[in-house]
Amino acid sequence: MDGEAALTMRYPWEDAPAHGEAIEIAEGVLWLRFPLPMKLDHVNVYALDDGDGWTVIDTGFNSEKMRDLWRTVMDGPLKGKPVKRVVVTHHHPDHVGLAGWLQSEFGAQLITTRTSWLFARMLTLDVQTEMTQENIAFYRSAGMDPDILAERIAERPFNFADIVYPMPSGYTRIKQGDVFRMGGRDWDVHIGNGHAPEQATFWSRDDNLVLSGDQILSSISPNIGVYPTEPEADPLADWLESCERLATLARSDHLALGGHKLPFVGLPLRMRQLADNHHSALDRMLDHLKTPGTAADCFLAVFKRQIGKSEYGMALVEAVAHVNHLYLTGAVTRTRREDGAWLYQSKA
Repeated sequence: MDGEAALTMRYPWEDAPAHGEAIEIAEGVLWLRFPLPMKLDHVNVYALDDGDGWTVIDTGFNSEKMRDLWRTVMDGPLKGKPVKRVVVTHHHPDHVGLAGWLQSEFGAQLITTRTSWLFARMLTLDVQTEMTQENIAFYRSAGMDPDILAERIAERPFNFADIVYPMPSGYTRIKQGDVFRMGGRDWDVHIGNGHAPEQATFWSRDDNLVLSGDQILSSISPNIGVYPTEPEADPLADWLESCERLATLARSDHLALGGHKLPFVGLPLRMRQLADNHHSALDRMLDHLKTPGTAADCFLAVFKRQIGKSEYGMALVEAVAHVNHLYLTGAVTRTRREDGAWLYQSKA
């Protein structure tokens, strides 16, 4: 590997495709973009030409607007050929939201990892009308701002089914070490963790393409969060392990096609950055926690900026991921405050 090339990144395309349009990334590989009603306002979808139909990678949220946009894409860039397979990289709603619709309405085969399917299927069936006591206890333990917690308790909670189409009961599993053919290429399946459990990435044996989902993004770091479903989890350890393992596959000529932002070349550098970003945050937290504090007290240490109300929830679960990692690796201690919040303190 050329040393200078390994330490640079470049973006072959300055602009993303307009909604309903596509950019041909390589022969038989189309890049599409679908809108999201949130701060991260888009998700990338890729369509691979299998001759008699298409394999699509991820789907966007379920909504009438998104289904109409999919119909526009089918009649336009996909040239009226059927979507025969849907590959879901991981279970998050912006990636799996319309997989069930493409199965039910168009007969597409759903292909994903077992954990992704189980999570998506379970969460679409788990509809809550009010925040559970377990969730309340979790947010209190993280030191959530009392006013924000009170607002959340008073509101109907977000449900996966709000933006994910009902999922049929069948799928086809992919796993680490599989070789999967699509778009006239053979792809090695490599599993990442941390951002989502058992996230699938695909590395072409025939050219320089990597379908990286949200495991590897060009200009943002994927959210690494702990949630009420597994409050003692250490997804940051999973993330760092994945970065180290996948970095051994990275070449300077790889073109990484992520779930958000722009495709890029410069994978060896980006893999290093993604790991270093969290090691640096952990170092800042250790220094910050020389004075005892909750996860919510650590926002500035983790993110190096103030956190607004709209991003508070995502920031909180990521802060919990970092303090959990420090606690589970023995770098900090914790004690329970009277209001239920964990107070963490550095040992050194």
